[in-house]
Amino acid sequence: RVETDPRLTVEAKLETRYYLDQSEAMSRFLRILGLVLTIVFSIGAVIGATITMYAAVANRVTEIGTLRALGFQRRSILSAFIMEALLLGLCGGILGVSAASFMQLITISTMNWQSFSELAFSFSLTFGILWKSLAFSMVMGFVGGALPALRASRMNIVEALRAT
Repeated sequence: RVETDPRLTVEAKLETRYYLDQSEAMSRFLRILGLVLTIVFSIGAVIGATITMYAAVANRVTEIGTLRALGFQRRSILSAFIMEALLLGLCGGILGVSAASFMQLITISTMNWQSFSELAFSFSLTFGILWKSLAFSMVMGFVGGALPALRASRMNIVEALRAT
């Protein structure tokens, strides 16, 4: 009899729950892919910020020496370059969020090969995502600017003044 056959099972689910279960593997894959891409691009952004800040320090060696000769403390020089790195990170974050906001206009669909159904999703830029993105961009600016700022603050006054 069909009712007593252990190979045949029935599980009652809501339609929304059924489709959620069907798309779980694809959703996990997309989440992992997004995380990997975020890490790779963040490393690139930190390297870019570091190069930019090292160039800023190299171009201002005489200014740094003059400020130190006038009595500015190392902490003040360090703070100035850290603030510049944070500001550059914030500007980059604003540009990134502005560019990413256009992704809200697009709906992306892909085939779920496990269930042969289509998985469609879209991006939405919420207030929380906006602030987290800007904060993360400032963290990347800080990380990228920390070593160049330390280098600027530890510069020898005499050598910096001779570097004209």
